[in-house]
Amino acid sequence: MSDRQFNVLFLCTGNSARSIMAESILRGLGGTHFKAFSAGSHPSGTVNPLAIKTLESFDFPTQGLRSKSWDEFALPGAPVMDFVLTVCDQTAGEACPAWPGQPMSAHWGIEAPSAVEGPEIDKERAFVQAAKFLRNRISILISLPIASLDEIALQRRLDDIGTMEGASGRALPAALKVAS
Repeated sequence: MSDRQFNVLFLCTGNSARSIMAESILRGLGGTHFKAFSAGSHPSGTVNPLAIKTLESFDFPTQGLRSKSWDEFALPGAPVMDFVLTVCDQTAGEACPAWPGQPMSAHWGIEAPSAVEGPEIDKERAFVQAAKFLRNRISILISLPIASLDEIALQRRLDDIGTMEGASGRALPAALKVAS
């Protein structure tokens, strides 16, 4: 891998659970080669406490995590993203801002752990499962030979990662993909 640092933005509607967990997991696993961010199309303004509890149980960093709008990353002076990855189906279908630099995009949909109802143990299990699915996908992302892949091969790999175990089943609309 090159010495270049890649910026990765994880998107979800509320930016309270899945995208927050993805940001933290990449911060924990990505070393100096990746910088992680997360945002929501309609941020809830709070981070789900079960997301924090789950991340802490896996020893992933939770310092500074906050629910924020994706508009922050479309402003002048915002970090230029190399990758924009949606982790919920609703956000994948929304019209995203125009991201500076035309980052690679893919949909890595995972069912919402916060939607699980019932006993607390069932809710916690859903968060742990979502974190494991995200960790597996992120582990593959950071192991990709990004510098040696052409744009088409890299896009194919990103799309393939989104179909791994736990995929919610919705493909990223063509309008969100980077034009070749």
